[in-house]
Amino acid sequence: MVVGGIVVALVAAGGGYGLWRLLGAGPADLMQPGPLGEVALGSENAPVTVIEYASMTCPHCGDFAVNTFPLVKERYVDTGKVRFILREFPFDPIALSAFMLARCAGNDKFFPIVDLLFRTQRTWAVERPLEPLLAILKQAGFTEDKFKACLADQKILDGVQWVRDRAAKEFNVSATPTFFFNGRTHVGEVTIDQFDQLVKSAPPAPPPGQVMQVTR
Repeated sequence: MVVGGIVVALVAAGGGYGLWRLLGAGPADLMQPGPLGEVALGSENAPVTVIEYASMTCPHCGDFAVNTFPLVKERYVDTGKVRFILREFPFDPIALSAFMLARCAGNDKFFPIVDLLFRTQRTWAVERPLEPLLAILKQAGFTEDKFKACLADQKILDGVQWVRDRAAKEFNVSATPTFFFNGRTHVGEVTIDQFDQLVKSAPPAPPPGQVMQVTR
């Protein structure tokens, strides 16, 4: 996909490197934000931090976002029980482009744009996505010039790919959605009842300044 002279394409993630950084630098910190910063919902003091790695073209991610996440937000995020972080793991150039557009909108609009795109996923996750994507994002205040500039932003492109590549190399993420409940991994879509059990069985959060370990 070429927009504004910039080729929008994914970089292959490569093989997993386990839970340890290369060159023996110690355990990888799951809580380290990417170059574009972290986008989160909920209190920083919540006892459980849930991180979801998602792809915008993943139908299971869309089902979770549309059918389950509103209940998660109401029962856990808004009540201070869970801090929820969404991270990018695009599987294809279309998903990468969608995440770039959400990032370009700014942190305060990131989740609303992601929600809008998941709800309209079948409309734009098609062979020719640009026209329907633009039509949808005009509802959120995008102009055509802003749309093109966002997809040509190399900093955002590199930042999204950094998050994806790090997840694959250091946390063995290979499918979406993949969740981490205080570092404990769950792969695949969850119902609200499963989410409840995963929150209750999550390991204790580490003290401030200590690494959140990844466990299976």
